[in-house]
Amino acid sequence: MTNLIESNEHKSLREAVAAFAKTHPHTSNPEDGKRLWQDAAKLGYIGVNLPEAYGGGGAGITELSLVLEEMGAAGNPLLMMIVSPAICGTVIARFGTEAQKQDWLPSLADGTRLMAFGITEPDAGSNSHRITTTARRDGTDWILTGRKVFVSGVDIADATLIVGRTEDARTGSLKPCLFIVPRDAEGFGRRPIDMELNAVEKQFELTLDDVRLPADALVGDEDAGLLQLFAGLNPERVMTAAFAIGMGRHALAKAVEYARERTVWKTPIGAHQAIAHPLAQAHIDLELARLMMQKAAHLYDAGDDVGAGEAANMAKYAAGEACVKAVDQAVHTLGGNGLTREYGLARLITASRVARIAPVSREMILNYVSHQTLGLPKSY
Repeated sequence: MTNLIESNEHKSLREAVAAFAKTHPHTSNPEDGKRLWQDAAKLGYIGVNLPEAYGGGGAGITELSLVLEEMGAAGNPLLMMIVSPAICGTVIARFGTEAQKQDWLPSLADGTRLMAFGITEPDAGSNSHRITTTARRDGTDWILTGRKVFVSGVDIADATLIVGRTEDARTGSLKPCLFIVPRDAEGFGRRPIDMELNAVEKQFELTLDDVRLPADALVGDEDAGLLQLFAGLNPERVMTAAFAIGMGRHALAKAVEYARERTVWKTPIGAHQAIAHPLAQAHIDLELARLMMQKAAHLYDAGDDVGAGEAANMAKYAAGEACVKAVDQAVHTLGGNGLTREYGLARLITASRVARIAPVSREMILNYVSHQTLGLPKSY
């Protein structure tokens, strides 16, 4: 029965990634983060989901999410795995031209180049229908104008996959499209956002001031931008779930170890149900979230974009909630020690909230499920 959920090959991959990740202690030093990324890429972990024909592992989001989960469980989550191979790599592999695939996929797979992803805007959030970044034709070129916020890793990425909108010549309405914008493109500016979150990957606000791009910067079909966009957003949600589950497992493991060893009145505190039961509940919630994540990943890899969309949103919601609860209970289990640098849990209090907020808030997921799954009317 267990093989129906996770094959022996997946179990072996999980064990190998876990062993590798434990050899790299957590750090917020960018150079250490870069070294970890390169070492993971050499072992084929970064590009495991990308096509073999372009240097990838030929697997899918199922395997990539497994890698990220185990990296997180070891205390070494790589945020750019969500962005570079999962979103950008997937979109290019599915919809890019042959030239774009040849240009980008091998280097994304071997980790020598990274690509960021820009969709969120100051006034639109992640609502693709309210995006104001626009692209207009100028001869054979495109001219991009607009702003993006909370774009991860722009400073270490060689290009950013920007979600803009172009005018439909038939209707005059705007439709989403995706463009590859090189980091050194004229008019493409970035400003770091001062975050409380202490992570290797920094957040940026982007400005696109009449950025001129060649025709081949457009990814895929101009008339299928929404389909292509969600082909990247579903893996993003699955990978965010993996990120959250790994983080929750990491916090829970520290709490369990402490509860076994910390003795008060000659009894380990883990023997008391007030400590043991909340930790058991956190473990159950993480396991349930993992099952939904695995379902979403399998549906996506099977080509069921509609089914994957529903499951990916549910997985992201469940994982975000489970992660926050696990981290909170871990810190509470350690008491004052949970807030010390020695145990490394306090930094997760802020980080765990990311999975509730990004890339889409839990409230918007509840909207999605109530409307799309339950068929309830919209309030907006």
